[in-house]
Amino acid sequence: METNDQGKNEKTFNNFGKKIDDFMVELNEAGERLQKEFHLKYEELKVSAEKMRNDAENKERWREVEASLKKAGDELSNAFKAAFKKKEDPK
Repeated sequence: METNDQGKNEKTFNNFGKKIDDFMVELNEAGERLQKEFHLKYEELKVSAEKMRNDAENKERWREVEASLKKAGDELSNAFKAAFKKKEDPK
């Protein structure tokens, strides 16, 4: 009877060990998948951050262009006013 019980227990522990081994394999595979997914998302975030940085720089550059164009427009307006201003008659 003891040998029979001992054989049963060995078989149970053997099956349990196989299940733990299978679980560890699945766990390692899941870890690898998650790591790949993490790296992919990280690269996507880096690209997005670079795009946002470029957009911000472009916006600042366009603000400078807009300010320069406004200043040039004001100067051109003043030049036209000066060129076409009626001369006042000194009386």
